[in-house]
Amino acid sequence: MPRLAQCFGTADYEDAARRRLPRPLFDYICGGADDEKTAAANVASFDRYDLVPRYMKDVTRVHAGIRVLGCDLEWPLILAPTGMSRMFHPDGEQGVAIAAADAGCGYALSTMATAAIEEIGAISSGPKIYQLYLLADDALNFASIDRCKAAGFDALCVTVDTIVAGNRERDLRSGLTVPPRLTSASIASFAKHPGWCLGYLAGGKFSLPNVTAEGEGDLSTLAAFFAAKMESHISWERIEKIASYWGGPLAIKGLQCADDALRAADAGATAVIISNHGGRQLDGGTATIDLVADIVDAAGDRIEVILDGGVRRGSHIVKALAMGARACMTGRPYLYALSAFGTAGVERWLGGMKQETLRTLALIGCPSVADLGREHVRLAGRAPAFLGGEIDAREAGQAAPALRQA
Repeated sequence: MPRLAQCFGTADYEDAARRRLPRPLFDYICGGADDEKTAAANVASFDRYDLVPRYMKDVTRVHAGIRVLGCDLEWPLILAPTGMSRMFHPDGEQGVAIAAADAGCGYALSTMATAAIEEIGAISSGPKIYQLYLLADDALNFASIDRCKAAGFDALCVTVDTIVAGNRERDLRSGLTVPPRLTSASIASFAKHPGWCLGYLAGGKFSLPNVTAEGEGDLSTLAAFFAAKMESHISWERIEKIASYWGGPLAIKGLQCADDALRAADAGATAVIISNHGGRQLDGGTATIDLVADIVDAAGDRIEVILDGGVRRGSHIVKALAMGARACMTGRPYLYALSAFGTAGVERWLGGMKQETLRTLALIGCPSVADLGREHVRLAGRAPAFLGGEIDAREAGQAAPALRQA
């Protein structure tokens, strides 16, 4: 297994996580729904776009700070909500939240976290967002929101794309259970990873403290309780109700079309997170980077647009912002770093991503995020101007009409 000092890009941390984790747990992070085409497309589709440098600009100082969801970030990244982080490393959500605050980016805590809302509120001085899975009982939803207010969270994020569970065949094949336990399908893999096993066993009680209003309960019973209470009909009226009760910055996560973004604004949301749940829910959906320009153009100044999905490099963040996104989210990369090296791994990964983002801005001639625009990105399949600038749709994949017009 590589040492932390040998890890530079996200792929290095992914390789380290693959070596440290039992196979069922690595597959749980890495895998997607069905044939995993959407999960793969989220990453690959960034290659559909090229960056266009504009030189002779003063980039002596590069500033990547932005304001999104009522939070001031030093650079435009929010760590996406991921459930049960302590399953991968004892440092869990606490370590990730501390690393995010130190790096000057945002952190989103999941309803399905293994750390309590109050605990993250107490240990993190950085921008904090709570991701809420709506339950059929609004008393429970409002109780969670009350806990967020008391704990000093800055924004709320309602996830709407998990009304039914995605078909994650890797988990079915590996025999993954939550919490992890030995099965005939997984015993060999767990036995080959004693380091993870010792850390897991020494980590203390494994629970989901944000699932009930009381914040207590055993995971084996809470998971069933949560599944039974999940809201299968999330209406715009419910979003209005949640927005009114929360009264602060609110994002809707999981939307993938311009009409829904506009309806989210009408319902009181201040931001939309373009997301397909990392390809873990609906397989066959569009890569999220291909949706950004059209949704930004339709939404105008009515709502902030945040990209979630496939971000693996600082250059990916810059491409999304050039198309009009306010910020980006990512989940799997920091879980790889956490799984392999704990908090120190997340800190190093974030440091590398921040430097990549700043370096990319400098290399394309943008001293700040505000200087980014559509002129800094083009379709990779676009023909040179002397050939008429035509785009071969077979190469460009019918992506981003707004870019074709630019």
